[in-house]
Amino acid sequence: MLPDLVIAAIFMGASIGVLMGFGGLLTWVERKQAAVMADRIGANRAYIRVPFTKIKLVWMGLFHGMADGMKMLLKEDFKPRTYDQLAYTLAPYIVFSPVLLVFAVIPFGGILDPGKIIPALAPWFGGRTYPMQIANLNAGLLVVFAFSGLTILGTMLAGWSSDNKFSLLGGLRAGSQMISYELVMGLTVLGLILIFGTVDLRGMVQQQSGMIWGVLPAWGLFYQPFAAILFLTAAIAENKRIPFDLPEAESELVSGYYTEYSAMKMGLFMFAEFIEIAIVAALFTTLFLGGYNLPFMNDAGFTFPGGHVVAMSHGLVVLMQLAVFLAKVAFMCVFQIQIRWSLPRFRYDQMLMFAWKFLLPLTLINLSVTAVIVWLTQGTMP
Repeated sequence: MLPDLVIAAIFMGASIGVLMGFGGLLTWVERKQAAVMADRIGANRAYIRVPFTKIKLVWMGLFHGMADGMKMLLKEDFKPRTYDQLAYTLAPYIVFSPVLLVFAVIPFGGILDPGKIIPALAPWFGGRTYPMQIANLNAGLLVVFAFSGLTILGTMLAGWSSDNKFSLLGGLRAGSQMISYELVMGLTVLGLILIFGTVDLRGMVQQQSGMIWGVLPAWGLFYQPFAAILFLTAAIAENKRIPFDLPEAESELVSGYYTEYSAMKMGLFMFAEFIEIAIVAALFTTLFLGGYNLPFMNDAGFTFPGGHVVAMSHGLVVLMQLAVFLAKVAFMCVFQIQIRWSLPRFRYDQMLMFAWKFLLPLTLINLSVTAVIVWLTQGTMP
């Protein structure tokens, strides 16, 4: 029992640390990537002075994230004169908490055997093994959509509770946008459920460990390429990023559903957006990029065509699986930020029409074609 609690605590602590790290680092990555796109230097002013010297540690502008955090913590927590106190206080946490909870069902590695990594602890663990996932639920994909739906509630609650007509309109805009694109996201993954026959995210990743006809990795991307594009588009829209950032659009509109929020409460909304970039990247990696898998890699090392085997220790396999998963997530985060600084913004009517008249029909067509192919090839797919 105690070993199980220790492993669970390590998984939770490490996951929260990684997500927070991604959230903080992405604020810097976005500044630097925007600077590259706009042909300017970007964040390079914030620094830490070494005590009793004139030495300034600038370190490529990485301290800007720290400065932002300090500013959020120390700024006056302004509140509107008339507002619903309970809803106004809870809304940022209802937006922020589900974003973290979604990661609980995402597998970030294979099976961990602590006794093999640290032989001295083998008697204490008694041969127990652990899937590298905080909550190994057989309905993981359903849990993802259940938690992500809660953020819609928090967003609309923030707009309503502020007693500001601009915030209320921003909340309505955000709610209708998130519901529209959540529907598209849900329908895009139905094709994967038909192919893999499960909603267990670990089961989906395990089925992506093989090869298709010995040539292509059996990743969801190669089974469902159109669904991958549609899913990523809808996920970016649900995260309210450019070109779909109409709920806030701070340069054109009053700041949307969190107009009346300041200090750390507004920081929670902003931070949730950056962590959600990492969550979208992790979910896309799990569903379409094989999760922690690499071609020809298994729990014992690599087995290449022709029977050539490269054996690896259990510890090295675990480290490689973690590194592969984080590398894929980092790549998808950078890709999302690249989109953010490459496309112009939609008008609000264009954005809703794009969801209901373009993405949704394409999603239904893709699902119908997938269902027919699965029915015709049932029992013959590799």
